[in-house]
Amino acid sequence: MQAPGRHILKAGLGILFLGLAACTEQTPSAPPPQTPVQRPQAPAAAPKPLPEIARPTSQASAELRSYLNQVQGAQLSQGLLRRDGGGTDTPFTNTMLARNFEQIAFFNEYDSTFTARGGASPLRRWVAPVRMDVIFGAAVPPSQRKSDGADVRSYVNRLARVTGHPVSMSKNPNFIVIIAGEDDRGEALAEAAARMHGISAASLAPLLNLRNDTYCVVAAYAGGAGDNTYTAALAVIRAENPSLLRLSCIHEELAQGLGLANDSPSARPSIFNDDDEFALLTRQDELMLRMLYDPRLRPGMSADEARPTVQTIAAELTDSGPV
Repeated sequence: MQAPGRHILKAGLGILFLGLAACTEQTPSAPPPQTPVQRPQAPAAAPKPLPEIARPTSQASAELRSYLNQVQGAQLSQGLLRRDGGGTDTPFTNTMLARNFEQIAFFNEYDSTFTARGGASPLRRWVAPVRMDVIFGAAVPPSQRKSDGADVRSYVNRLARVTGHPVSMSKNPNFIVIIAGEDDRGEALAEAAARMHGISAASLAPLLNLRNDTYCVVAAYAGGAGDNTYTAALAVIRAENPSLLRLSCIHEELAQGLGLANDSPSARPSIFNDDDEFALLTRQDELMLRMLYDPRLRPGMSADEARPTVQTIAAELTDSGPV
């Protein structure tokens, strides 16, 4: 079968021949000489950018990655790190929701040095829009940067929807998420300090040297007129964590950085529980975030002052029945 281009060429020749046969009595004049026109050369193709290559990791980072993979495997084998958000086996009532919210929103998980347990605290949250961005360590491979970046963006959209508060990605951040390893966490922290107003390298020093059993951590700062209004935050997530632990860290630390600062052993289903039963934000966690940003609550309120309002909101969100 002939190609379509060849059919068009043959038809053109046929018409030309018919024209010449009908004009045999005329002597055609010789066509004027034509100067050949050079076809312009196509511009040279731009050189392809070199592929992004991650910096090689140290032996210490490789050993930590192996250890954390074992941790994730052991937790999964015990039925932990659930991703279902809770179900019929984890019902909770409005009373349980109000109690868990009080334990998580009105207490600190750690003190300011991240070396001891924290204590009671007034309600803290953001008033200004939250603008997030991600800084990756130089040793984080491109494929991990792509997947982790997509996870953060998706979760940021979910947090905005759940809280009703403006939360978005931005290149002018006041909340930075660092995903870096042992070899490059210091560089990432220095970059974060340079990019965020009101944050100094000295204030980030407690985040530099983390214990091996600290998979991730978040620090929130109140730098405005009110001591209980967050104006900046920084989460640090170990790049050596396997994929599910990294995603779990994204879910917990970003939510804690919005104001749910503590963990409670009685909160179930919840990621704000050190037993690691749930890896990802649960239905109860979503309700607690909604409560945190309810306009009837204000930054600086004590647990006693807020308790009647908290109980009212919890009853509204659960219709006073089990969830």
